[in-house]
Amino acid sequence: MRAPVTKDRAGAIAAVLMVIGVWATVTLSGVNAQEAGAEVKPVRVEKLANVPGKTLTVVTVSYAAGAKSGKHRHAGSVFACVLSGAIRSQNSATGPAKVYKAGESFFEPAGSAHLVSENASTTEPASMLVILVADDGARLTTSTSAPTTCIGEFVAARSPGWTLRECYE
Repeated sequence: MRAPVTKDRAGAIAAVLMVIGVWATVTLSGVNAQEAGAEVKPVRVEKLANVPGKTLTVVTVSYAAGAKSGKHRHAGSVFACVLSGAIRSQNSATGPAKVYKAGESFFEPAGSAHLVSENASTTEPASMLVILVADDGARLTTSTSAPTTCIGEFVAARSPGWTLRECYE
């Protein structure tokens, strides 16, 4: 005889399915971080009750010495805090590349492109805690391998759905 599906049991099943879905989204989305020397591990996923339609996703990103991710963008806003080592980061909306050390943080506005994301050291590993707020079910990371052209301080990506973005080279 099967146990009846109670509210508690249904909630637990939904939570497990959501974690599996986020793990698959983070693992299978866009950047191919594993191939580039970065390891992405899910930490937590929560739907935001006070912001209907939005989900908060927390992951750790670990870079081997000298490793980097390709250019990419995220589905929503991103806050990152360096946990160990040093991370070099450049975002289309926040200025030129900068090295962030353990304890320092940075923000990536929604719609911006992450132009540089790499371990600043060729001898030591580095890691960061990344918090993303995006639409429920959104693909969290997308490669931006579309060709770009710098025009003054802007990048015009020749791909559907792109807009002008600041360019720092």
